[in-house]
Amino acid sequence: MALSEQHTDDADDTDSAGNPLHSAAMRNAVYEFLLFGLKQARACIFAGSFFGVLILSKTLPLGSLPRYDFILIAALVLQAALLASRVESLSEAVVLGLFHFIGLMLELFKTHPAIHSWSYPEFGYTKLGTVPLYSGFMYAAVASYMCQSWRILDLELKHYPSYRLSVPLCVAIYANFFTNAFVRDVRLVLIPLVFVFFWRTQVYFTVWKVRRRMPLVLSFFLIGFFIWVAENIATFFGAWVYPEQTARWTAVSTQKMSSWFLLVIISFVIVADLKHWRERRQTE
Repeated sequence: MALSEQHTDDADDTDSAGNPLHSAAMRNAVYEFLLFGLKQARACIFAGSFFGVLILSKTLPLGSLPRYDFILIAALVLQAALLASRVESLSEAVVLGLFHFIGLMLELFKTHPAIHSWSYPEFGYTKLGTVPLYSGFMYAAVASYMCQSWRILDLELKHYPSYRLSVPLCVAIYANFFTNAFVRDVRLVLIPLVFVFFWRTQVYFTVWKVRRRMPLVLSFFLIGFFIWVAENIATFFGAWVYPEQTARWTAVSTQKMSSWFLLVIISFVIVADLKHWRERRQTE
C-alpha cells in the first residue's frame, strides 16, 4: 500500500509528457531567466550601443576627427535611428533630452578646475568648457533603459510615495551633488530617507507568464551596481578620467556606487512621475 501511494505521488508529479514536474519547473525557470536577460539587453539598446561606440572610438582610425566629436556624432545617429525605427517614441526622446541637460549641468560643475572630480583630457571641437557634449548621453542612456524597461516588462508601481515626498527628495539628491563640494555631504541622510519614503513601494513586472515583483529600493541598488561596473569599463577605455586614474587606470572606488544609487533614484523619479502625469492628463 505504501509503495502504491508512492507510485501515485510520483505519477502526480509528472507533466502531460511524463516528465517530472520539478524538471519542467527548472526548465521554465531557466527559460524565464534567459528571457529576462534578453529583455534587459533589449531595454539597453541605446545604452549598449552607446557603450559600444565608446569602445570603438578607442580602436577605430578616426583621422583628424577628435574622438569626443566622433562619439557625439555616433550618439546623435543612434538616437535618430531609434526614433526613425520607432523603437523609441518622441515623448521618450524628450525625457532623454531632459536627462542630457541635467547630466551636462552636473558635468560642467564636477569637471570645473576648482572642483576637478573627474576630467575629459582629450581635445574636441564639441566641448563646452571642460565637458564634451556627448557626456550628457551617458545620463540619457540610464533614462533610456528605464523607459524601455517600463514598456518591455510592463512595469507597475504599488504604494509609490506622493509627489510631495518624491520630488523634494529628488531635488535634494541632485542639489547635494553640487553642495557637497562646499559643505558636508548629506548622502548619509538622503539614503535613509530613500528607505523611509520607498520602503513599501513594490515594482511589478512580467518576463513571461508570471507577474513578479521586487522592492523598488532593491532595483535601485541593482541598477546602480551595474552602472558602476559599466563605469569601470568606460574609464578603462578613456571615456573620462578620475584623478587617481591619471597616471594609470585603476578600478573605480566602490564608494561611487552610492552616487550611482542616488542618481538612479533621480532618473527613476523623473521617469515615473512624468509617466503618471501624462497618464493623468490622458484620463482627464
